Amino acid sequence: MNFKVSEESIEQERFRLKRLLKKLRAKEGRGTELISLYIPPSRRISEAIRYLRQEYSTSANIKSDITRKNVQDAIVKVIERLKLFKETPKTGLAIFCGAIPQNGPGTEKMEIYVIVPPEPINISLYRCDSRFYLEPLEELTREKELYGIVSIDINEAAIAILEGSRLTILSKHTSGIPGKHRAGGQSARRFERLREMEINEYFKRIARHVNQAFLPFIDRLSGIIIGGPGFTKEEFVQTKYLDYRIRDRIIGYIDTNYSGEEGVREIVERARNLLKETRFLREREAVNKFINEISRKNGLVTYGLESVWRALQMGNVQTVLIMENFVGFVIRARCPVCGYSHETVSKEKSEAFSEEKCPSCGRGILQKEAIEFLDYLDEKANSLGFKVIVISPGTEHGKMFEQFGGIGVFLRYRLEY
Repeated sequence: MNFKVSEESIEQERFRLKRLLKKLRAKEGRGTELISLYIPPSRRISEAIRYLRQEYSTSANIKSDITRKNVQDAIVKVIERLKLFKETPKTGLAIFCGAIPQNGPGTEKMEIYVIVPPEPINISLYRCDSRFYLEPLEELTREKELYGIVSIDINEAAIAILEGSRLTILSKHTSGIPGKHRAGGQSARRFERLREMEINEYFKRIARHVNQAFLPFIDRLSGIIIGGPGFTKEEFVQTKYLDYRIRDRIIGYIDTNYSGEEGVREIVERARNLLKETRFLREREAVNKFINEISRKNGLVTYGLESVWRALQMGNVQTVLIMENFVGFVIRARCPVCGYSHETVSKEKSEAFSEEKCPSCGRGILQKEAIEFLDYLDEKANSLGFKVIVISPGTEHGKMFEQFGGIGVFLRYRLEY
């Protein structure tokens, strides 16, 4: 099987950052003890260290003994970590450090997180607060690709947004315009004139809805695609009712068999060249390939946590598909007496808290930790040479893939049991 996935489709850097930020958002310190430090590519590490030493001196004025100690300890820890860098990374640097309560007051533990962002950050900032300041990094995780889609014919229209992998129908409209055959008692000319007036009002109404839908984020739009059967779509744009900023964003017209909501989905399907960079299409193509492979007699795929785990242990993994909201854990256990260790998988994190004697020496109690399965895949992807495609929930292809347990793999060779 020849299954190729572009590096862009994996998006591991973006997804890794997104998951880390989710963890950092949950951290909360005691008072204003958590340090957030952003160093842009243009700033030298030595300058940042010099600034932190000044802040250390300033923090001596903090009245609370505990707060003063925690802030100064955090500053020292950040300076120590900065000394490991010979120069500022090309995309800059973000460091978060502070005393985080583990189980109520008095259980604080100093934690530090160092992030080299996947894209340049152009902000120089030092902040002490009860929470980490994450907005500059969160901006990097937001979907960059945003497309407006309009499906229209003489009878109906639909307006939608395609953002990354999420297709959202914003509104649906009908025209109420009669067919081309005139009612009895009307002259052909009068009937045609009235019909043209209704079409004109219909176009004006749809254009108003399009303007209202797309203008609020016009600067983010990568493009707008107009689709539908026949020439109605071109006639609609030629009426000039669309705001000039909307018209300037139109990147193509797509002929479809349907209009309205069905037409929107057909546009996404047919506009592959225009939308080839969108996460939506990449994910759907991967899921479709996965389902097609399952239907083959000797398809090179398997799914479900246990089956995927066995494939990983055998090194028989080419590409992993996993839902973004997948729940699963790798339980790592190690004996402090003899050094015996092993890994298992579980759907429950609580397995890491069960007490178990070492099966090797029988004397030690295994020390366990639970690692989220997505983090485990991220850790192993490079060393084992496989790719990871994260499937978004809430999409049609995501719902289809959830039926297979939310995790599956394309195999290098057929598993035999």
